[in-house]
Amino acid sequence: MKESQLDKAVNILKKSRYTIAFTGAGISVESGIPPFRGENGIWTKYDPQVLDLEYFHEYPLESWKVIREIFYDYFGFARPNDAHKVLGRMERKGLLKCVITQNIDNLHQEGGNSVVHEFHGNSQTMECTACDHQFPSNKVDFQNLPVKCPKCGGLVKPAFIFFGEAIPQDAYQESLEAARQADVCLIIGSLGEVMPAAMIPWEAKRNGATIIEINPKPTNFTGPLTDIHLVAKASEALLAIEQKL
Repeated sequence: MKESQLDKAVNILKKSRYTIAFTGAGISVESGIPPFRGENGIWTKYDPQVLDLEYFHEYPLESWKVIREIFYDYFGFARPNDAHKVLGRMERKGLLKCVITQNIDNLHQEGGNSVVHEFHGNSQTMECTACDHQFPSNKVDFQNLPVKCPKCGGLVKPAFIFFGEAIPQDAYQESLEAARQADVCLIIGSLGEVMPAAMIPWEAKRNGATIIEINPKPTNFTGPLTDIHLVAKASEALLAIEQKL
């Protein structure tokens, strides 16, 4: 990470009246959560079809076995890292208006952010596919699969977006509105491959925002969209920014 680029980013952030953060899987890698795509991604080890909505309804037990393993046996031990915590502190200081995230791990909330637009839902909530009843995942006995609704006995799924499912309208509209108001958009740990989420930084740019990207490698955003690319891990870059702000 070049010091000159860091100083340039800090100066822009100091002048910003409306900064937003757009985050992807890369911000949670340092918490022990692997990305879904790319080298060593989850989909290199598991078949993505387990999160296809039609497959889930047809083979709920098979889906739930993998869902339990990925999201609750393994991810359940993840804790916010320094990158999540810096964003939480930035919000409390009035330096960050909101986080728009593709992640479903709840680590932004645990790290201190209160305004989080979850583009793909949240793994810490369960929802019944029959009666829409919602309840926390820590109330589930994962030894009894597939998970059934405590109210009606219907099939329960985690409240995150499966393949074949629509993006939550509230999160979508709130994210668009924030992007249109932003004068700075921090992109952290996103490759820019997943639509329509990846359109959010483009919407911010269209409305005049400066794009500051934090990622160790170039992404789909880097060439055509990014104004400043901080080549670093999320925690390294954000701690350095915080120190200078």
